[in-house]
Amino acid sequence: MRVLRWDGYPNCRDLGGLPTSASLTGLTALRRVARGPRRERLTARGWDDARSWGIRAIVDLRSEQEAGPRDGDPDLPESITAGIESLQRPTEDQSDAEFRRRCLPILDSPEYWAHNWELQALLVRAALESIASAGPGVLVHCSAGRDRTGMISALLLGNAGVEPDAVVDDYVESVVVMSEDTSLRAHGSGPRRSRSELEDWLVGKTDIVRATAEDAPSLLAALGVDDDARSRLRRLLLP
Repeated sequence: MRVLRWDGYPNCRDLGGLPTSASLTGLTALRRVARGPRRERLTARGWDDARSWGIRAIVDLRSEQEAGPRDGDPDLPESITAGIESLQRPTEDQSDAEFRRRCLPILDSPEYWAHNWELQALLVRAALESIASAGPGVLVHCSAGRDRTGMISALLLGNAGVEPDAVVDDYVESVVVMSEDTSLRAHGSGPRRSRSELEDWLVGKTDIVRATAEDAPSLLAALGVDDDARSRLRRLLLP
């Protein structure tokens, strides 16, 4: 139920159905928040799938320069997204020299997350606040659905009290999918890796994801996300 098979749209999952001690049902709520790659990949049938799921809003974590159709994307009319609010909320500004110096070598890893929070907290906060305001039925995406989306997903899930191991598993799933999907690897994930090579690559990275989940409430506070927004983000994922 968590893997969303929207046509033309790999690496898409519902953030519901994950174990948490903060919910009476023991699980995060389905059909509230989805994570995925660039939405331009969706076919007409894929948009129908998304509407059936309940999509009402999109929070796009990419810069404006990254947005828009590319060669090979479905040629669809703008009316295909009628009634779905789309918000451009980039989590990073790569024109910033210090961000480039620190982060560009490690952008395919959670190792850059803390630098992003330190250097560009305002951008990350704006993305989180937009998700809180969007309400149920929001798709959060970047280009491939792994790094920026992975960072925001870890913060959302940790803030909702999801078990840290489950947050790690969700991140690892995107790493595996991206390694196996040629079209996603075009976004900078490097060569296809065997399962043992992935396990070697993940050493140390999963510790960062786990720590992010464990410390999410304090991290959101440090980013300047106020109590009301943090509460709305929790309620968004809890039944």
